[in-house]
Amino acid sequence: MNLWLKHVDEVKVVAPIQNGTADLIDLPYKHEKLTFSEVPAFHLTSKKEAVKTLFKLPVVFVQIVRGMVWADHIHLRCPGNMGLLGSVAQIFFPHKPKTAKYAGNWDPDSPQPWSYRLQKKILSNTFLTRNMKVLVYGEWPEQSSNIVPFFTATYSEEEVSSFKFQERASNFQPQTSNLQPPTSNLQLPTSNFQLPTSNLLYVGALSPGKRPLLSIQTAERLHKEGYEVHLDLFGEGVERPKLESYIKENGLEDFVVLHGNQDADTVKRYYQNAHFLIFVSKSEGWPKVVAEAMFWGCLPITTDVSCVNYMIGNGSRGKIVMPNVDDIVNKVKYYLENADAFRQSSEEAMTWSRQFTLEKFEEEIGKLLYGN
Repeated sequence: MNLWLKHVDEVKVVAPIQNGTADLIDLPYKHEKLTFSEVPAFHLTSKKEAVKTLFKLPVVFVQIVRGMVWADHIHLRCPGNMGLLGSVAQIFFPHKPKTAKYAGNWDPDSPQPWSYRLQKKILSNTFLTRNMKVLVYGEWPEQSSNIVPFFTATYSEEEVSSFKFQERASNFQPQTSNLQPPTSNLQLPTSNFQLPTSNLLYVGALSPGKRPLLSIQTAERLHKEGYEVHLDLFGEGVERPKLESYIKENGLEDFVVLHGNQDADTVKRYYQNAHFLIFVSKSEGWPKVVAEAMFWGCLPITTDVSCVNYMIGNGSRGKIVMPNVDDIVNKVKYYLENADAFRQSSEEAMTWSRQFTLEKFEEEIGKLLYGN
């Protein structure tokens, strides 16, 4: 959001406030003239909360409308509870310029909560939603004229020139299983031979929807089959105790490490040294970690959600997998045993992802706000 805020004179944020300590992945809004209009949080996760919401909605809706009256440009962040109310409120401001960032899955065929489907219908209806550009991830057929395929970015042009493909390719060597069938008692000398280690990476919330356990089980299976692998996991969430127990109970501590949430520079260093991102999520919008991994030549092994297949070029710069260990392991083994295929896909991944820099992102935001 700070890249958006650089283009405007004043900012008003209408949103709930969550008390607590900021994590390493949280960043503050940065603007000299920023005011925060707090509204009560609301949700519909239980009958009790639904009743409370009925009393909160008028207060929240009035605050949203007041913010829209004040603004010269209205920007919505969807999908979500606030996004739903905002998408309704903006109907009453047809002449004000507006943008909406839809950060969820825009795939019309994907299963969605009813509130998400409703927001999509309102935003894509050019009678109800006027003078608005709706920014979505991916290119989808038969969309209304106000739907704009968009992207997000993490790294700058300067970082493109500081890390070359040759650095990525040079640290990858073909690898085959070191398990040999017991055909003889003959012992060959192995002291001067060591297989290269292939680095696997997981970045994301440790939540059931992201399936981090599959990443761990992939590393476990590859290790059992004789491949030298190491898995680093970044993120926090409710699944962490379960993952810690699994790692300990199965003796995986030597090659599987949970790092928790870390700052962006730390994660970037691991991207630069990793060969594969194992990311088997159930639902995404623009999976930022996939684009980040590709920026450094780390190949994504990922599920076919949202615009992921578009991002990885239908398999030319990564692989789509089913959410099971057998398929994930087979896709990784293909690259482990075909170094040339890895290097080619890695180079294509870097070339594609490096189109989307922070500078390009900021330039496109300026066009949306000012039309130039």
